[in-house]
Amino acid sequence: MKKLIYVLLLTVLFSCGNDKVVLLPEINHSEITEILDVSPGYLFYDETKTEGVELNRKNLISTTNWLINIDKRLTLKQVIPHIKYLQDKKANSSHKKEGVKNYYTCNDTSKKNLGFIDFTDVVYFTDSKGYKHDVKTDHANIIFLNQNDIRIITSDTKVIETEKTTLTGTIKELFELKEALLYLEFNDNLSFQEYITFKALMSKLDLENIKISNHEIIFN
Repeated sequence: MKKLIYVLLLTVLFSCGNDKVVLLPEINHSEITEILDVSPGYLFYDETKTEGVELNRKNLISTTNWLINIDKRLTLKQVIPHIKYLQDKKANSSHKKEGVKNYYTCNDTSKKNLGFIDFTDVVYFTDSKGYKHDVKTDHANIIFLNQNDIRIITSDTKVIETEKTTLTGTIKELFELKEALLYLEFNDNLSFQEYITFKALMSKLDLENIKISNHEIIFN
């Protein structure tokens, strides 16, 4: 029982000493619920800081799986530069270990427990020049994700507007009978909670012919 209570408390707030807490983003289902050999990092929401965010990475060990705990109130504009920094730090470490991964920690409301989203292989681009050469225009389809503006631009330049509640259904209708490569573009004003919500939605696509690129574009 003590273990259960401890886990439930962690889903609400992550403490790193000095009375600082992280409000974790919520998802309603996670495929990954347990990870061994871990070390934690934290991105705090801090209004007293110029950028409104504080990174604590002192407990991260390069030979372990990283659990990155990010306050759901932060925006992608605040979060992504720190995530790219951490990715580079681990990739260039002289002590890195093969097979260890990076995960975002979430509150899985369906299980009332922690859930995790793997972002080990995600490459973040914060300007269009950096990713243009990776987009194969004859196969790629781009999904623009904003809070109230979701558009799908297909490889044949069709523009389809949809909503969060109908996003996966629209994608399935469009690409059910053909192979499709999807690139995700996120508005940098989205909160980390909104980003995780979209990521969770896209993870539910189960069509074998649909591939989601690990290159994610963060635009303003």
